[in-house]
Amino acid sequence: MILALVGLLQVNAAVPTLTLSEALQRATRLDPNYVQALGQIDNAEWGRRQAIISFFIPALTAQVDATKYSTEFFNIGTGQLQSNAVNARLDARYEVFSLRKFTDLTRTKADQASAVAGELQARYQAAFDTERTFYDVLAGQELVRVAHDRVRRADEQLAIARARVLSGAAVQTDSLQLLLELTRAQVDALRQETTYSVARLELGRRVGEAGPADAVPLDTLPEPDLPLTLEDAVQQALRQGPQYEVARANERSANATLLGLKGGYLPTINLTASHLRFDDHFFPNARAVSLITLSFGLTIWDNAQRELDISIAKTNRDVARAAKEDMLRSAYPDVTRAYEAYTAAQAATKLAQTAVIVASENFRVQQTRYRGGATTILDLLDAQFSLSDAQAGLVQARYTNRLARAGLEAILGTRLFPTP
Repeated sequence: MILALVGLLQVNAAVPTLTLSEALQRATRLDPNYVQALGQIDNAEWGRRQAIISFFIPALTAQVDATKYSTEFFNIGTGQLQSNAVNARLDARYEVFSLRKFTDLTRTKADQASAVAGELQARYQAAFDTERTFYDVLAGQELVRVAHDRVRRADEQLAIARARVLSGAAVQTDSLQLLLELTRAQVDALRQETTYSVARLELGRRVGEAGPADAVPLDTLPEPDLPLTLEDAVQQALRQGPQYEVARANERSANATLLGLKGGYLPTINLTASHLRFDDHFFPNARAVSLITLSFGLTIWDNAQRELDISIAKTNRDVARAAKEDMLRSAYPDVTRAYEAYTAAQAATKLAQTAVIVASENFRVQQTRYRGGATTILDLLDAQFSLSDAQAGLVQARYTNRLARAGLEAILGTRLFPTP
């Protein structure tokens, strides 16, 4: 027994214990959705650079090829009979005019804004998921403690009931009722311990541990009032909420893509410069030719491929616009739901604190009365169950309040209170 207890202590000592801030930092870096969002920012930045660079720097390509022929032939590049031909070519191509170049600036800027907002959205979603797991661990700690207190009280009452039965002050059913209550309390304690163990494993997974991770307890101070009104929260969400900014940016990007495809009805102007060298060995120097070309192009008919692309882009633009408008309309109910969830949880926490005080006093009175023979065992059991239920309710209400705040912060895209 002693060896088993020592082993259990060693296992618990090896479990890392994290603060909320540490858990958030570690979990966010490991969240696949957040890693993807960071990659989208990098992709969008390169897209933006490419769109800007195309206005100033031409596209360059270099090519060298060598060919061995079975017989000599007249090489038009060198003007001689040769069996070997080595050619080198350097091309520079600059798009002087294309509507797509200008619309790409708008599209890539919108894509960049969408990626930045998406990163913020992914970060707060990862934080919300981590906080939920973190609070599950803390709630598990406290609920295990509540369950053990229930076992302890049932055990104490069973000892008192047996003493009263032996003295003739109570009937045998009193001790049987308390034995049943003790059994139920022990079963509930086992369930709470299992839930707590699973929560620790889930937290460990989120923070990159191969096994469980524990949470440093937070203060039990009541949650403060929100620093903004409901209307202010709605306006702030519309102004800077990441999910709403993503919807707006996606519409701008889709609209720019459509406009760029419509530019296919306009001509394009390209300037091309080439330098060619010919010889029968490396590096070719026998003859060098340079040329520059200004070309005008206009697609007259490409078997309706242009029209198909425009139709698809128009549909995508309409979908993005409908999604944006629906998202903006949902701001009021979404923010209201999260805002009211916080205020309701805040009120529920205060009521739960009162319920614990009342249940504790009621249990104390019923316990005293039972010892004096002034009440029945059923009243004592009811008071004991009410106390355990009130304590568990307070634990749940307190962490529900914290999680409701995290949900509102995820919608607004900002922290309402300083993070420890």
